[in-house]
Amino acid sequence: MIINENPLHAVDLIRKKRDGESLSAREIAFLVVGAASGSIPQEQLAAWLMAAWLKGLTLDEVRSLTLAMRDSGEKFDPKRLGVAAVDKHSTGGVGDKTSFLVAPIAAACGLAVPMISGRALGHTGGTLDKLDSIPGYRTALSLAEFEAVLRKCGASIVSQTPALVPADRVLYALRDRTATVENAGLICASILSKKLAAGLDALVLDVKTGSGAFLRKREDAEFLAALMVATAEAAGTRTVALLTDMDQPLGYAAGNWIEIVECVKLLRGERLPESEDLRELSLILVGWMIHLGGKATTAEIGYKLAEKALADGSALAVFLKMVEAHGGDTHVFDDLAGTHKPVAMRILEAWESGYIAAMDTTAIGWAVQRTGAGREKAGEPVDPHAGILFHAKRGAKVEKGKPLATLYGTSEAHLDETATLLRSAIQISETLLHAAPPLVSRTITQENAGEFLAAFAKVVPK
Repeated sequence: MIINENPLHAVDLIRKKRDGESLSAREIAFLVVGAASGSIPQEQLAAWLMAAWLKGLTLDEVRSLTLAMRDSGEKFDPKRLGVAAVDKHSTGGVGDKTSFLVAPIAAACGLAVPMISGRALGHTGGTLDKLDSIPGYRTALSLAEFEAVLRKCGASIVSQTPALVPADRVLYALRDRTATVENAGLICASILSKKLAAGLDALVLDVKTGSGAFLRKREDAEFLAALMVATAEAAGTRTVALLTDMDQPLGYAAGNWIEIVECVKLLRGERLPESEDLRELSLILVGWMIHLGGKATTAEIGYKLAEKALADGSALAVFLKMVEAHGGDTHVFDDLAGTHKPVAMRILEAWESGYIAAMDTTAIGWAVQRTGAGREKAGEPVDPHAGILFHAKRGAKVEKGKPLATLYGTSEAHLDETATLLRSAIQISETLLHAAPPLVSRTITQENAGEFLAAFAKVVPK
C-alpha cells in the first residue's frame, strides 16, 4: 500500500524545533536537500540553525542530519586505491596545524589520507587558508583529481567540491555568520558528513578542550567526542577521539604561511622547544591512524612507526610530493624566511617579569584574526603573511622588556589592536597558579563512548 505523506514546509520545521520538538529523519532530509539545492532561503536555514542551537538536537536528529548531509552530493570511494583510507580531524584551535604533519607521516607509513578540510571558522584558523599561502597550491580539485593525487603520493588535502557534501558548505558558512558554531550536534554533523563522504575506513578525532576550544566545558567536549565516535562507528567507520589541550596555542606559530614554515621545519627534523607539543600530538594522532588503519597492532607501535617516518625524511618527501601534485611551488621551501613578506611587523615585549600563568586562547585567536590572518565575513581574503610567533609558552619565565611575541600584520593599525588583545589575553604572574593540563587527557573509543552518551537525553547546546 502506498502512503501519501503530507508535503513539508520549512517554516513548520522551524516552528517545530523552536518549540523544542524533535524532527524526523524525513524532515531533517528535507532541510538538508533544501540547503544543498537552494530551494530553502538562507534566512529560513539560519532560523532553523538558531532554533537547533537554542533547543538542542536529539541523538537521532544528529545521526539523521549527519547521514543526510553525507548523502547530499557525490561521495568518494577510496577502495580503488587498494590501501586503507584513514583521516584525522580537529574540532579547531589556535595554531592547530597537525594536518600538515599527520597526512604525510601517515601516507609514508602506507595509508591513504583523503583529507577534506575547511577555512577559518570563528577564532580558529583554516587549513585551506594556510595551504593557500603556498604559491600555486590548488585546494579545489575534482574527485577524479583527488583520486589521482592520492594514487601519486598517498595524501591529499582539499576543499569540498561543489558536488561533495554541498549542504554542509551552505550550513557551515551560515553557522559562522549567525553565532551557531558552538553546538555539539551541528559540529558533529558538519565534521562527519565530510569525513563519511570520503569513504573512510577509519577516523581519528582531535577534540579540543580548554580556553581556546569551541566547547569550553569539559563535559561538553567529552559528549561531542563520544557523539562523533558513536555516529561514525554506526556508519561503519572505525573511530577514536582524543581530548587534547587548547589552553594555549599549539606550537609557536599562529597564522598562515608561518604555520606551514613551522611544520616544514619539523618535517626536516628540526627540534625546537616551542614546537614539542605540536610534534608530540601529531605523532600520537598518527599512531592511532596507523593502528586503526591496520598497519600496527597498537597505537603505541603506530607512534613508533610514525616517529621513524618523521626521522628518516620519508614524511617530508610525501609532503613535498603532495604540494607539487596540487600545483604548489616547492621552491618556496628553499628559502623559508625570504618567502615571508609581511606588510607590517612589531615585537611585543613582556610588560612585566614573571611566569606566563594562563592564556585566554580564544582571545588570542581573535588577536591572530585581527592581524589580517583571518576573516570577519565569509569570502573575505586573508593575508598569507599575517600572524603571530610566540617566543614563550605557558609556564615560561619572562622578563619585562624582552620579546614575548612577534606580530605580522596587513597594516600597523592591525597590529595596534592585536597587541591590545594579547596584553589582556596573556596573564603574567609572580608564581605559576596551576599545573599544566596533559596534552591528551582522555581517549574515547566505541567501547566507552556509551558511558558519556548515557547521561544525556539530547545534545547540550551550550
